[in-house]
Amino acid sequence: MASVLDGLVDMHVHSGPSPFPRRFDHVEAAQDGARIGMRAMVAKSHHHNTQMDVLAMKGRLADVAATVYGGIALNSTVGGLNPHAVRMCLRMGGKVVWFPTISSGRHLECHPEDGAFPTTTVPLTLDRIDIVDQAGALRPEVIEILDEIKEQRAVVNGGHMYPEYIRTLFQAAKDRGIKRMVVSHPDYVIGAEPELCRELIDLGAFVEHEVGMYDPEGSQKWDPRQLMTWVEKLGPEHVVLASDFGQAANPKPVDAWLRVGAALLDLGLPEKDLRRMVRDNPAYLLDLDA
Repeated sequence: MASVLDGLVDMHVHSGPSPFPRRFDHVEAAQDGARIGMRAMVAKSHHHNTQMDVLAMKGRLADVAATVYGGIALNSTVGGLNPHAVRMCLRMGGKVVWFPTISSGRHLECHPEDGAFPTTTVPLTLDRIDIVDQAGALRPEVIEILDEIKEQRAVVNGGHMYPEYIRTLFQAAKDRGIKRMVVSHPDYVIGAEPELCRELIDLGAFVEHEVGMYDPEGSQKWDPRQLMTWVEKLGPEHVVLASDFGQAANPKPVDAWLRVGAALLDLGLPEKDLRRMVRDNPAYLLDLDA
């Protein structure tokens, strides 16, 4: 199994630091990735710009085979739709901009506990962040952020927003010539059906599914056949697999990769399709071969 995953790129790792309890920090996550020959990973936080973490850990990362990148999620703890924060993150080497996740209206409907999803280690406050105004038009800050994303050849991720907001965002991104777009876990929080995901794919997006949700030892324990159905409906050329692990209560991402990867192969997924989703597609998104 490890040989099939060799060169894997994990675009969704919840390593620390974080106000949520984490199993390990970014360096330890990258070190553990050596078990499957991980090429690169993106450290995600719902609360802060992780590129600064990566730069602060540069010395410890020097001898780690996998390259670690950061990014920024546009929640209230970074000022929401903050072009200045995005500009700093990307120009310091960050690779991904997640539009509102835990500050999105959709997430707050699903998890109304005001920033305590799942349970923060310190008390936090959280405001709702919407990308459109009362007339349904994109806020000017969104356009400024998209222009910066294009200039830096970064990835725009739809966060945890309503599906229609993600579609509006991706249409604007496409209109500006952005080619690297991702919608994460469409069947978790977001609620995007395959038909809508095909619309997003037509705009140039990849659909990211999280193997952590299908790990029998994780907190979700979804049936891998559900993931296989998604891949069959959308096509592996449009799908990215990521772990979404790093939480203290969940297994290590590598263990989820090994278990869920094996389950997909047992269900009949060709090895070449698995490699495309875990290696080739995310490598394109992160522009690793430029």
